[in-house]
Amino acid sequence: MNLRNVAIIAHVDHGKTTLVDQLLAQSGVFRANEATTERAMDSNDQERERGITILAKATSVVWKDTRINIIDTPGHADFGGEVERILGMVDGCVLLVDAEEGVMPQTKFVLTKALKMGLRPILCINKVDRAHADPDRVHLETIDLFSAIGATDEQLDFPHIYASGRSGWATLDLNQPSDTLAPLFDLIVSHVPAPKQQSDVEKPFQMLNVLIESDPFLGRLLTGRIESGKAVPGMAIKALSRDGKQIEQGRITKVLAFRGLKRQPVDEGAEAGDIVAIAGMSKATVADTLCALELTEALPAQPIDPPTISMTVSVNDSPLAGREGDKVQSRVIRDRLLKEAEANVAIRITETPGADAFDVAGRGELQLGVLIENMRREGFEVSISRPRVVFQTGEDGERLEPIEEVVIDVDDEHTGVVIEKLSARKAELKDMGPSGAGKTRITLACPSRSLIGYQGEFLTDTRGSGVLNRVFSHYEPYKGAIEGRLKGVLVSNSDGDTAAYALWNLEERGVMFVGAGEKTYQGMIIGENSRSDDLDVNPIKGKQLTNVRASGKDEAVRLTPPRIMSLEQAIAYIESDELVEVTPKSIRLRKQVLNPSFRKKRVRED
Repeated sequence: MNLRNVAIIAHVDHGKTTLVDQLLAQSGVFRANEATTERAMDSNDQERERGITILAKATSVVWKDTRINIIDTPGHADFGGEVERILGMVDGCVLLVDAEEGVMPQTKFVLTKALKMGLRPILCINKVDRAHADPDRVHLETIDLFSAIGATDEQLDFPHIYASGRSGWATLDLNQPSDTLAPLFDLIVSHVPAPKQQSDVEKPFQMLNVLIESDPFLGRLLTGRIESGKAVPGMAIKALSRDGKQIEQGRITKVLAFRGLKRQPVDEGAEAGDIVAIAGMSKATVADTLCALELTEALPAQPIDPPTISMTVSVNDSPLAGREGDKVQSRVIRDRLLKEAEANVAIRITETPGADAFDVAGRGELQLGVLIENMRREGFEVSISRPRVVFQTGEDGERLEPIEEVVIDVDDEHTGVVIEKLSARKAELKDMGPSGAGKTRITLACPSRSLIGYQGEFLTDTRGSGVLNRVFSHYEPYKGAIEGRLKGVLVSNSDGDTAAYALWNLEERGVMFVGAGEKTYQGMIIGENSRSDDLDVNPIKGKQLTNVRASGKDEAVRLTPPRIMSLEQAIAYIESDELVEVTPKSIRLRKQVLNPSFRKKRVRED
């Protein structure tokens, strides 16, 4: 059977997973009476809840005697490490661009990686049935992008197709409507070359591991494309590290090929060029080479961009520790973090001298937030510090910090406040112009430091209508101090349950983060102060009753609903002397040093 390997790449929310759903449905993967979920490729709980793809996943369809292996990739910049790894498994890519939004930062990022690896691109202008779609403008924007990032003449001669992923149709000409995705299938088969590895079937087995998963029955599953030879169950193989050192030797227990949404065992083996998952190895990990015993050379692995944001994950030592989670020891936390770093090459873990805290470095707040959210769902209790940028040292010894390209789409009346706020955070305005439908597109170069904690403020300033997209660009010399949070916090000075009467009296001091009847302890942050300094308060003080009046004599206490923060909002809100306490049921903010006597005394003006 003919074979094609193709990746679907795009900016976040441009419709990759929805299009893959329709490709699977129209190729006959689903039976007519089979119930299917929306975004079938988003199998992870967090992917369904957030509506984004976090992990790259492979599937395959058969179209006119050609098997097409399709890899659905994440669109968010924080998960770019997934995209960088899997592009080595494919020979072509379908670049999806929204017909209304056009070229965005992640479009440029993923396309640069794909062209550098020599992939044959197909441009798919998606969502052409949107109200403000302008496919001709988007086509010209994409041609300019190809030229700007140095595409070869062969790559510049790319075909384009118009589609509506949700409605399930594609056409080469908008004047000739279509009701199926057949034109896209045909274009993939005709334009993407067959894997050149198919000519190396007679050579010894060799495969570069790109993805790693755990299966409760088969153990560690290593996914990649077979570069030469055949993978047959029972065959003796070994694993080599990047520098050619042998890691382990073992036998293939199972070869699983992707067939629709399921992985099926291939008993007669899989040949060079096919994308498969292999079981049987216990130590080999991402970027290692699996090969026949006689081979000594490791396959070259794609370099991964370094992390730009780090935070400290430590043992939860609050007075409420161990009440809601069952995984609280530093040893268990360490093993979980190292397991994550093994599977996700964009994350780097380093131990601190005390051995009860770990520095976790990644691409962005969302990536780190997803990791911590997964851990709390597994029963972990941890304390999280404020994210910090990862600095580098230049050739002359100067301090370099990461700079991100930020593209903002915002209603015209909010442009002034957005530019004013980001300029104060050391951002440089690069471009600004109308993007249609009463919106303005602003492009800025912004230090990563200044974007930590800005998302919530941005949504408030733009009345929730603004869209901010960011992607790592380069390193520049340190730009100086950036002003942090302007308001202080209200800190509890007592242990116990909060009292409605006490919170009612405290509401004039600021915004509350807790409601009545909640557990609190000394050093826990219970609200935001209306002034710039921190204030120790007593949230458990009840109303003193006398025998002169009954408890119901005064009017009932009516509290303003507290501000409930998500995990990402809490991580972005805290300052450097504060922590987020994360348990399976609660997210609490606290001071690093709980006792007010030991905390640094406030500076008072004489």
